[in-house]
Amino acid sequence: MSLDSFLDDLEPDSVEDLDRDATLPGINEGEIVVIRSARRKKNISAYRAGGRIVVSIPARMSRADERAMVPEMVAKIRAQEAAITMSESALADRIDQLLRKFAPEITIRPSDVSWRAMRERWGSCTSVDRRIRISDRLKGAPAHALDYVLFHEAIHLEISDHSFGFKAILGRFPYTDVATAYLDGYEAAETALALPEELKKLLKK
Repeated sequence: MSLDSFLDDLEPDSVEDLDRDATLPGINEGEIVVIRSARRKKNISAYRAGGRIVVSIPARMSRADERAMVPEMVAKIRAQEAAITMSESALADRIDQLLRKFAPEITIRPSDVSWRAMRERWGSCTSVDRRIRISDRLKGAPAHALDYVLFHEAIHLEISDHSFGFKAILGRFPYTDVATAYLDGYEAAETALALPEELKKLLKK
């Protein structure tokens, strides 16, 4: 999706949830939002924004066509993401590789690694049960950015704070600068392309 198309949708004619009786995963969690845009005449677009799938359709599209087309667009987005997303078992394997290479003194391994819808953090670690959660915003991210977050959280398995010792180990990761540049840039883009107030209110429900 082009930046111009995204910006065109920031002032929608109306914003709504997909019909509640539609059988589409994510509806109850507010993951899918439909925008009826007066600017759109025929074309339909779907994209991720703020962790949700936003489908922009022409304002005049019938409800019947909406019910038929929206699930198809959502399915395409999910299929594209699945094709480039590392599995949760692969995330655990990658953590093992990173620790062996950059922090062999850490022998603890996570009991579970999972993708989670996290908007405020890139990842989290609960040292008590050794569970690591990674923000789904990193699905499809460059390998160095994902590795940086995985390594960061893996160190927390043994060091719970951000002490000098923690930073010393994290500093062994060779691509810190480019990884943090990507993460900072992503967050800056999210802020710059903030969703309109009408959509924000809907997503808070």
